Amino acid sequence: MDLKLEVVVLPVSDVDRAKAFYEALGFRLDVDHVADDTYRVVHLTPPGSSCSVLFGTGVTTAAPGSVQGLHLVVPDIEAARADLVARGVGVGEIFHDAGGVFHRGTREGRVSGPHPERASYGSFAAFGDPDGNGWVLQEVTTRLPGR
Repeated sequence: MDLKLEVVVLPVSDVDRAKAFYEALGFRLDVDHVADDTYRVVHLTPPGSSCSVLFGTGVTTAAPGSVQGLHLVVPDIEAARADLVARGVGVGEIFHDAGGVFHRGTREGRVSGPHPERASYGSFAAFGDPDGNGWVLQEVTTRLPGR
């Protein structure tokens, strides 16, 4: 049986501000449904992704900004970072992990610059949405087997 991750719920404090931010990133607006003052659903999808983000009013009890470690996979970390910066997003510098594998959830072990061999899955750049939900660009040029 296939199990496909298709929606990630993001807790935000200002729905319109979050919507404007994600649209500025180039996410496609799929739904903006207002039922009443207590329930609104906004659904957006990153370009080329099968997984979307959803936020709104009355859709989660999580604290705004509490989601961390969301990854957007890109084929060229430098081009993706430059594109987001040009769109006004405050993206940190490109980094890789000192151990050469997946980065930690903290700044510990981060080495400035892309992976020295530009190894697939090895280069990252972090940014956050207006509420502090944390995103990471991850460069993937060759997929691991079975993907």
